[in-house]
Amino acid sequence: MAYDEDLADRVLAEVEVLEDIRTRKMFGGLAVMWRGNMLVGVMGEDLMVRIGRDRYQDLIGEPGAHPMDFTGRPMRGFLVISPDVLETADDLALWIGRATEFVETLPVK
Repeated sequence: MAYDEDLADRVLAEVEVLEDIRTRKMFGGLAVMWRGNMLVGVMGEDLMVRIGRDRYQDLIGEPGAHPMDFTGRPMRGFLVISPDVLETADDLALWIGRATEFVETLPVK
């Protein structure tokens, strides 16, 4: 599956202020790793964000947020965000910021 390269470019521009960012092909899309941990990804036209299990229930109710589900079992701690709620730079920054807040609590790999 191809991924939205425009969204990927927007994501990379947003995270360029962080040190130790790497990208890798994953899930048929592009994953952005920060300090060795998955931060966000682009899958098709959607944004995948790692928000942690503690915030999952609170954020799953946000507009455009859906469970990340590849196998029939949602991956708690990750959400897929629809492109219709990522139209502005502020919208994208909000979700990347939420992921950054969580991943910042993880040990560096």
